[in-house]
Amino acid sequence: MPHTAIEAQVEDGGSASKPQRIIKLSKTTDDSDKKGTNKRVKDIEICVPIVYGTIAFYLGRKASESQSHKWTVYVRGATNEDLGAVIKHVVFQLHPSFNNPTRIVEAPPFELSECGWGEFEIGISIFFHSDVCDKHLDLYHMLKLYPEDESGPQSTKKPVVMESYNEIVFPDPSECFFARVQNHPAVVVPRMPAGFSLPVLAPVENTNEKGRGDTKDHPLSQWFLNFSEADELLKLASARQQLRIGMLFACTDF
Repeated sequence: MPHTAIEAQVEDGGSASKPQRIIKLSKTTDDSDKKGTNKRVKDIEICVPIVYGTIAFYLGRKASESQSHKWTVYVRGATNEDLGAVIKHVVFQLHPSFNNPTRIVEAPPFELSECGWGEFEIGISIFFHSDVCDKHLDLYHMLKLYPEDESGPQSTKKPVVMESYNEIVFPDPSECFFARVQNHPAVVVPRMPAGFSLPVLAPVENTNEKGRGDTKDHPLSQWFLNFSEADELLKLASARQQLRIGMLFACTDF
């Protein structure tokens, strides 16, 4: 089922007031779950904050009318970390006037860049690793090339930034998924009680030493919007879950 979100537009970077949207995705029980080969951690939720959006630069008067702007569409971690431990690939559906309008990005950073002159809605389909979720997430984003509140000629130095913030929640995650992301900086994972152990696992195939997924040093990072106000909300949510886990394990001791 497609999900949409309210978008925030800022033309000069900075921070954005974040309309929070929480999307809960559950994994369908399969044969591996039933056989115990992919055990699940019950009564636990893993939260993955993501940002998706576009950054568009005006190329100036010397550019052709049909190539007036260069823009990039992307899915990133809310604090710019690599999401390859969670996301397997992303499909971007561009306007049919583009060559090969269906673009698949199979490794982080999950983004693509193009040139053009028109605004249109971009379809974004996020596919997760098999031990994360067997459902994909459909999002939609409106490419914006022109600032809405600026008079006079458009600047070539100040891009138009349009981003949306979502929190994807995975209830009852598999042990494999939980173990892989328990120390991941882009993922909110509750602390488990002392004595709780998980299997030692090999990393997912596209999170290896290729080293191309970290967006901390992304060339466009200076223009990414700041959703830092989400941090307090995530801390509160994590604290509530910590309390819930403590009560759950306390009950099992009796």
